[in-house]
Amino acid sequence: MAADVTAASVLSPLFPLDSRLDERGRLELGGCDALELAREFGTPAYIVVEEDLRARARAFTVAAAAADVEHLHVVYASKAFPCTAVLSLFAQEGLYCDVASGGELHLALAAGFQPECLVVHGNARSAEEFDDAVRVGAGLIVLDNLDDVDKLTAAVQARGANPHPVLLRIAPDVKGETHEKISTGQADTKFGFSMAEASAVIERVSANPHLRLRGLHAHIGSQLLDLAPFRAAARALGTLGAFPVCDLGGGLGAAYAPDQTPPSIEEYVAALAGAAREFLPQTPKHLLIEPGRALAANGVVTLYTVQSVKHNVRTWVGVDGGMSDNLRPMLYGSRYEAHVVDRMFGRQPCRVVGKHCESGDVIVPDARLDDPRPGDVLVTPATGAYGFAMANNYNGVPRPPVIFVGGGGARVVVRRETYADLLSRDVAP
Repeated sequence: MAADVTAASVLSPLFPLDSRLDERGRLELGGCDALELAREFGTPAYIVVEEDLRARARAFTVAAAAADVEHLHVVYASKAFPCTAVLSLFAQEGLYCDVASGGELHLALAAGFQPECLVVHGNARSAEEFDDAVRVGAGLIVLDNLDDVDKLTAAVQARGANPHPVLLRIAPDVKGETHEKISTGQADTKFGFSMAEASAVIERVSANPHLRLRGLHAHIGSQLLDLAPFRAAARALGTLGAFPVCDLGGGLGAAYAPDQTPPSIEEYVAALAGAAREFLPQTPKHLLIEPGRALAANGVVTLYTVQSVKHNVRTWVGVDGGMSDNLRPMLYGSRYEAHVVDRMFGRQPCRVVGKHCESGDVIVPDARLDDPRPGDVLVTPATGAYGFAMANNYNGVPRPPVIFVGGGGARVVVRRETYADLLSRDVAP
């Protein structure tokens, strides 16, 4: 990553760029006092430091321009943070967008992405989703299985459209070192065509007059901290022939704890470009990469208010959110930090837990806090990827707002849900 993004700070490097401690030792985010943000907007709240997201997007585009590939396109994987304000920011920064459903397609278009800048993929998609992608003229549609081939062919025929550009998703039989629930490139996976069937599918799609095969797509997993699996995936794809387009997916990890050190953006981009040159029989004219988490995770924090402190075998610090705003610790065992925003460097071992009726509703099992007490505001950094995306209404808890901060100002881009919103889809009993 560019030097300004990783500049040293007294804060943990997990915090966003443009974060600091003021002279009182209180956390500031984008020039805004974290306590004042909590008072003005309430908690829980997702706080997005706009400059951080822009800096990461620019670091990717600069690295892409420096890569020895004719066209290297940075495609934001929108599932990481599918908020229209975030999507709009990345559209402004010149990124393409990856969408995995009809809903994400709708959001990306509403945020200002041009249809030709969209890569549409996913599995178990409906005929309606394919029809939507054809109707809007999405740039590339990634085919995951033979049923996709049939559905897209029917959609193109029904609309009398020109042959649609497609990629074939291949499972390259490469397993990255990550949680099994976010590993996708191994042979035993729900995603993509196997290496054994790939040649026959390439032949079938190439002969289809309604489809225009442009190349191959592979995605091996998420939260990867090692670049070697990307090279292995490119090597596997290279055995299937030469194509003008290759999409090597995303997966670059983010730092959630101080002992996690992902490759830099520059290292990641250079490694994928180098693998394409080395292993693909003809370097593709268009190489696509799909960072999501690496663009969004560390640019966002979540603010909570402490509701209770209980002492038994452990010290239990209960906050006003939990698995409804950050499901990742419960789903994947993901690690996070927590701090009191005006007493950042505590030593008291605490278990930070949510308000939901589940023993597993634990946000940080091993936090070190400074004498936590009810009314304190806690911050959890690195919540920009898959927090908002997986937010839910368990126990009837309204979902949090999204607040953009920068230059000392703050603005709501997604309002907090209300109790009335919880009833808004009900019909007459």
